[in-house]
Amino acid sequence: MTKLPIVAAITVATSALAQRPANVSICDHYATALLGASNATTQKTLVALVVNTAVIGNYTTPNKLAVPGILAERAEYNGTTVSLLPYFNGALKSTNDGGEAGVSVNFLDDGGAEPLKMNKAADGMESNQYKLMSHLYSYFGHLLGCSALAGTKSSSDFPAYAGDKSMYETHKFMALNAYQVQYFIQQVGLSAASFGVATEDVTAVGEALQGYFGVKCAPETEIIMGQGKELQSICIAEGCPEAPDASCKAYGKVVKPEGTELDVEGGSDGEDSDPTSTGSPGGMPQETETKKSAGSTIGYSIVATGLVMVGLLSFFA
Repeated sequence: MTKLPIVAAITVATSALAQRPANVSICDHYATALLGASNATTQKTLVALVVNTAVIGNYTTPNKLAVPGILAERAEYNGTTVSLLPYFNGALKSTNDGGEAGVSVNFLDDGGAEPLKMNKAADGMESNQYKLMSHLYSYFGHLLGCSALAGTKSSSDFPAYAGDKSMYETHKFMALNAYQVQYFIQQVGLSAASFGVATEDVTAVGEALQGYFGVKCAPETEIIMGQGKELQSICIAEGCPEAPDASCKAYGKVVKPEGTELDVEGGSDGEDSDPTSTGSPGGMPQETETKKSAGSTIGYSIVATGLVMVGLLSFFA
């Protein structure tokens, strides 16, 4: 497992990080608290640590919680089987390549988990995997308020997001349902918590993300300053909560991606169980829960904060 710098080892081992000042962003605060400074390099490293851990599970030591990972071959969310791997490995025709239907794209084509364990996006810089992961880093960097991405400060050390402006257009052929979305974000929440991110900070981010992406039929919204208003809903299948001021006519018909039988798993019709019936997706797991290894079936108990975080299913093309 990758070992964090000594400052991180000391901090994560404590019960809690120093409280974040109100005038300091989540990104800047935890870059300093965990990596000793806040600059383009440490901010990008922080985001990579959280994103990579959410995707493949724990690979750093120490860590406070077990993170099974989004790429677990098969997991369970509130009694419903979820498998997100087919969206990453090309088993589903779910990627929007500009046509009238999804296409199959392998986003694990440049080293898979191994470069992620080294805090990198991929082995090279010309692959689908590199494009996906580097776009994820910059997008999450904007969402978390990384100062290195503000205005003209963006640099080659941590470039600004340059992908699709509409998260709906990016994800439209995935037909994501609430189980898939909430399992994904459960992993993001677990990842952040594993590095010591405070519950209130996870909650603050989650509430903002839910309003943007975790509801269907959301009206056009500008998320990254200067990009303009676009359709942003990612959770679009039946069973996804409807946005306030819903604009469903602006969205197309939901079509399931073609591929393996796994594309119908995860309660796609919202009939198996209520994905929000217990706990709060993306919320903070209780630290007394028994840890499980990456890739295992999940059985975490989530603190009931009412938080529903959005599934940024990582295809920011």
